[in-house]
Amino acid sequence: MSTGPLASELPTAALVLSPEEVRELSGGYLRAADQLRALRQRGFHRAYRSQRTGRVVVERAHYDAVAAGRTGTGDHGASARPKLRPVAP
Repeated sequence: MSTGPLASELPTAALVLSPEEVRELSGGYLRAADQLRALRQRGFHRAYRSQRTGRVVVERAHYDAVAAGRTGTGDHGASARPKLRPVAP
């Protein structure tokens, strides 16, 4: 009885952007430090450098969210203004 692929069998390419996509998204920068700086300036705050490879990693889900205009601030679509209640004198 098979329940689907194991996590280790899933293609990681679908989970993160390729190095070519990261380079294009960062404005063509080749150095990881420059790519990371450019990506963060463009709102990709979850981009990071892999400790194992030194490459910049951007999760595809994060790219999709930023591209769709979702900031990830935790407001889940609520207004950015706080809801205040009147205070009795």
